[in-house]
Amino acid sequence: MRVKICGITSLKDAQCAIDAGADALGFVFYPQSPRYITPDAAHSIIRDLPPFIEKVALFVNETPETIRSVCLSTGCTLAQIHFDVTDSFFESIEFPALRVIRAQCKNDIFQYSDHYRLVDAYCEGYGGSGKRLNIEWFEGMDCSKIILAGGLDSHNVASLKAYGFYGVDVSSGVEASKGVKDPLLVQSFIREAKS
Repeated sequence: MRVKICGITSLKDAQCAIDAGADALGFVFYPQSPRYITPDAAHSIIRDLPPFIEKVALFVNETPETIRSVCLSTGCTLAQIHFDVTDSFFESIEFPALRVIRAQCKNDIFQYSDHYRLVDAYCEGYGGSGKRLNIEWFEGMDCSKIILAGGLDSHNVASLKAYGFYGVDVSSGVEASKGVKDPLLVQSFIREAKS
């Protein structure tokens, strides 16, 4: 199971996640988030990272032009789109992008089932709420293109292996405080996810 550590705000936290075995790091370009990072600050972290790590840029309510521009200027390799957009919006980004489904009911998780997508619990704000989805919703379905987020931590991530998720995404579940990762929690989460 692949692991993304989201809400990276420092090179120290990025390196800690990579050393622990993270496959991807998330950078939040949404000013209302407590984990917000400026494009310049993200670029200064990303330029010092080793190769073969996915750098994911998280956006809310931005234009395709802004999304593409920020990704290119920071060195991010994937855009994560946390708001409702059309298929044509995705095409107009002209950059690799991942759709986020903010699920309110079981039927929501079947949306875009032919595509890789991140499924998170719906909340009024965007991302990092720590709210957990009803895991029973995923029983008996093909989860091989789903990255699961929402309310994950080192105590519950191992229980997800039976579902065959492509990956998991964690932010608040490995933090010492908002925007600051706890190295021991990061290490424990990745160990449990990959063991």
